Amino acid sequence: MKNILFASTALVAFGGAAAADVAISGSAEIGIFGGKSAAGATTEMQFHTDIDVNFSMSGETDNGLSFGASIDLDETDDADAFTATSQGGETYFVAFGNARLDMGDTDGAFDAAMIEVNLVGGSINDAETAHAGFNGNAGLDGTFDGQIARFSYTTAGFTGHASVELDDSGAGDAVFGLGVRYGTDLGGATVNVGAGYQSTNSATGAANTGRTIWGVSASAAMTNGLQAGVNYSVQSRDAWAADAKHTAIGVGYTMNNIGLGLNWGQTDGAGGVAGAKESGWGLAATYDLGGGMVAQFGYGDNTTSGDQGNSYSLGLAMSF
Repeated sequence: MKNILFASTALVAFGGAAAADVAISGSAEIGIFGGKSAAGATTEMQFHTDIDVNFSMSGETDNGLSFGASIDLDETDDADAFTATSQGGETYFVAFGNARLDMGDTDGAFDAAMIEVNLVGGSINDAETAHAGFNGNAGLDGTFDGQIARFSYTTAGFTGHASVELDDSGAGDAVFGLGVRYGTDLGGATVNVGAGYQSTNSATGAANTGRTIWGVSASAAMTNGLQAGVNYSVQSRDAWAADAKHTAIGVGYTMNNIGLGLNWGQTDGAGGVAGAKESGWGLAATYDLGGGMVAQFGYGDNTTSGDQGNSYSLGLAMSF
């Protein structure tokens, strides 16, 4: 996205403070979408429009401590978005050297470390990831109010993460997370690997509700435009009869203005039910028209309990 920057000196009340920057960026989508759920319900072809505006603010103290905040206006539709117990796109950070603290509507350690497999392109209405085989590696984020604090430290290609999401009601234990990611340039390819873990002993304050998730992932982006990625995760809950084991694979290719991405995923033991399976695949095809406009096509195909479903979209994505 393009950013419009506004440099503003600090208020007189904070005399001596360094100047801060305010950036505005945005995106919009227009097109059509439709499909059919695995249960057989049809989504008739219809128009899709969406607009998103993001405000980002950053500054630096006299001793080199950087800080900032951002808000995604597209995520603030919830009437409770600005209350103390609900997150609606607000993020905050404080950083010094290689250390950084993020709070608000941010990823937990598991999600921050893991690598998603929708590697190239995208589609309006996210049709290529709207299938049962794609989970976005959210882990246990959002178990409570969605307010997450994540500490990160980066050194020599490694980034370590530790996160916590509290239960404001006091009924349940917090969600704790750990994660690590490593990236390196091998000359002909850039390789990233990541692993994460999250757990809570009592997700709702009731008995028999403890849950954990762990996962590993890897990706490679080659100089010839090819990309590939894989992730694997296992989620357990005390009340489940079986672990939910998720496997996902993605490939992508970019050449000049064209981008193609294909992802596939499957969960064995879906919903904690032994023998239950959910799977799906998605395709994204894009053409960059330049100037921040991209033509996008997306398709997703679902298989849930043996039933088939699909989703599709076609349109234009704009970034500002």
